[in-house]
Amino acid sequence: MVDITHYLVLSTIVFSIGVVGVLTRRNVIIILMSIELMLNSVNLNLVAFSDRLQDPSGQVFAVFVITVAAAEAAVGLGIIIALFRNKATVNVDEIDLMRG
Repeated sequence: MVDITHYLVLSTIVFSIGVVGVLTRRNVIIILMSIELMLNSVNLNLVAFSDRLQDPSGQVFAVFVITVAAAEAAVGLGIIIALFRNKATVNVDEIDLMRG
């Protein structure tokens, strides 16, 4: 049987990859994908503790987090498409909305 420690280590690794992606990358699409990785690591923790405690509320909450992540991806991609049409780039350093 797999111990909960294995799930926590895996979740820590996935969350760390997401944090490194957000902090080091300049591409907006990569940053959104890194945020999705962080949300998935939280979901892994929720499901692992839900199974460990035999309480389905963690799994229900994980489904809500997946729903919010899907909405975030849809809105984020819409914003990225609008920015790309206006500025012709998805690089965070080159996008400055305060200038015309």
